[in-house]
Amino acid sequence: MSMFQTKPILPGFKLSFAVTLFSLSIFIILPLFALFYSVSGAGWDYFFSVVFSENVLYALFLTLFLSFLAVATNILFGLIIAWVLVRYDFFGKGLLNSIVDLPFALPTSVTGITLATLYATNGWLGSLFAPFGIRIAFTNIGIWIALVVVSLPFIVRTIQPVLEDLNIEQEEAAATLNINRLQVFTKIILPELKPALIGGIAIAFARCTGEYGSVIFIAGNIPKESEILPLVIASKFEQFDLTGASAVAILMLIISFSVLLFLNWYQRKLGKGLAL
Repeated sequence: MSMFQTKPILPGFKLSFAVTLFSLSIFIILPLFALFYSVSGAGWDYFFSVVFSENVLYALFLTLFLSFLAVATNILFGLIIAWVLVRYDFFGKGLLNSIVDLPFALPTSVTGITLATLYATNGWLGSLFAPFGIRIAFTNIGIWIALVVVSLPFIVRTIQPVLEDLNIEQEEAAATLNINRLQVFTKIILPELKPALIGGIAIAFARCTGEYGSVIFIAGNIPKESEILPLVIASKFEQFDLTGASAVAILMLIISFSVLLFLNWYQRKLGKGLAL
């Protein structure tokens, strides 16, 4: 052994690395390989005929549009909620902090049933809009609300730790220079939050595009009107069209992974820029 050879500070790298590769292979890589293999057996012409069908293309557009809309909504409300939880002390703060995590704890089916009951035309909130001819449950509005509910905690919980670690002295110094609060937020606070915010957006968007449990109970599930990609997959699966369901699943996988890859790259770029 060379006298210049150094040992790692933490032992056990080879064993832990082997366990990492094994777990990723069994739980992620192998299922994805099986998904692609099931479609390749039917031929890629069949794959393109399924994913470029009118029904699937509309569901794709609706999925991406409502996912982006839900994430954009949660950027606003998530920032406000995280700000309140970090910067203010008030009675019931612990309860409010726990409510933020409620979508994590509740089964998605319970969330969907609750929202459908609440926003139905005879529900507590749905009945308020019914006299004006506005239907929420079983429409695209209901899908958007369900996606907002299930993805809100991802934005709040990624921003909250960064807000807690921010040095408030910079804000106080800016106040002495007569800089208004909006400029303080956009010039001082927001740049520090950007990497964490991008990470939260990536996770929230991935959750929205693949959400099924809460959406199925509040979506109208009408083709080319109120049917998103997860519902298309479930519909094909119920019709025993496993190859067609796999083709649509691959389309979802490619799009979601591409968006996540871009957002993760942009997050790292922001982190390097801040480090410099």
